Amino acid sequence: METYGKILLIAMPAFFVLVMFEKVWGIMKNKDTVPLTDMISSLSSGITNATKDVLGLSVVVISYAWLHGKLGFFEIKATWIVYVIAFFALDFAGYWTHRIAHEYNLFWNNHIIHHSSEEFNLACALRQSISGIVKIFAVFLIPAAVLGVPPQVIAIVAPLHLFAQFWYHTQHIGKMGFLEKIIVTPSHHRVHHAINPEYLDKNYGQIFIFWDKWFGTYQEEKEGIPAVYGVTRPVQTWNPIKINFMHLWLLIKDAWRAKKWSDKLKIWFMPLGWRPADVAKKYPVQKIEDVYHFEKYSPQLSKGMITWSFVQLIILLLLLSYLFGSLAQIGAPGIFYYGGFVFLTVYAFTELMDKNPNAWIPELLKFCYAAYFLITTGDWFEISKVLPGANFIFGAYLLVSFFFTVWFSQRKKENFQLAS
Repeated sequence: METYGKILLIAMPAFFVLVMFEKVWGIMKNKDTVPLTDMISSLSSGITNATKDVLGLSVVVISYAWLHGKLGFFEIKATWIVYVIAFFALDFAGYWTHRIAHEYNLFWNNHIIHHSSEEFNLACALRQSISGIVKIFAVFLIPAAVLGVPPQVIAIVAPLHLFAQFWYHTQHIGKMGFLEKIIVTPSHHRVHHAINPEYLDKNYGQIFIFWDKWFGTYQEEKEGIPAVYGVTRPVQTWNPIKINFMHLWLLIKDAWRAKKWSDKLKIWFMPLGWRPADVAKKYPVQKIEDVYHFEKYSPQLSKGMITWSFVQLIILLLLLSYLFGSLAQIGAPGIFYYGGFVFLTVYAFTELMDKNPNAWIPELLKFCYAAYFLITTGDWFEISKVLPGANFIFGAYLLVSFFFTVWFSQRKKENFQLAS
């Protein structure tokens, strides 16, 4: 927990700088692929995922350490070749968990957030799940366990493998020659994120592309078919917490409404998109039929609201950095209470970005939640020991945040328009 938190203290600002660089680069090249609202939503999703992972809010059904202890036929030392084997093993496991997430209803809920952006940029790489509470990833590492790859090697290689998937989420890098045959490139991953019929459900590889070529899921990016991004059932919100659970909510409702008990059970394990016939007829859901002619989700926000949303993001990143750097100092259960504040903050300001006139309600809840801890303890999780006067600054932020949220959400009603 503490180790991963320290890693993220370095990774978060690095990712943020790279996202902003892509934004500036796009403007300079007259090809801006990073709309501010989309970027803020993506980074907010990254914040929720990082918080969940650092706080360990997951249930691991089978751990790699357990598999290693039960199935390991060899005892090998952590040499450089073992790290290489571990990297390939993780990528093999990643291919199959990624593919399963795209092919079955139940597992898509853990992955929809990553594909929910209708743009393709470095920021959308940070759209990661908070709904994957139960993890079965280790099952696909059985070959590594049998070979005796030590658990500590997997623990080191796993974050590196994850971070190595960041760079190829961009439209500013074309095809890369012979590397296209070996590793996943931006061209390959543009195909993966596309909803064009020719590209749908292809290129599941995370680092190496040859898995897709071996298992029949490879598709090259074609010049005459520009990739269109998003999901075929558009999410229509900037709120990453809502996005994380909307597919699950649809499955629950469909299972409840289905007349046949067999449909109530099998809906969870059917191919992605399958719905009971009676439910689909009575309760149709919006689906993009023509990927080249649909309106992207983009509520017309004032410059003031966009600026305020960006300020909220920056403040939250600073507060999150304090949490990740002070896990031992804050301790349990304090770190989990702090995590609750992070989630409330993201929910509140992304609801405001959605132009929800009731966005002041989650903001009020956030204000009361934080004020309770600030008043009853006299210190916001001992932050004054790091920065004298921080409690006053934090209290002022809560008041200003509530004021602006009420002001923006209650301004005279404008027509809700979507930008193409």
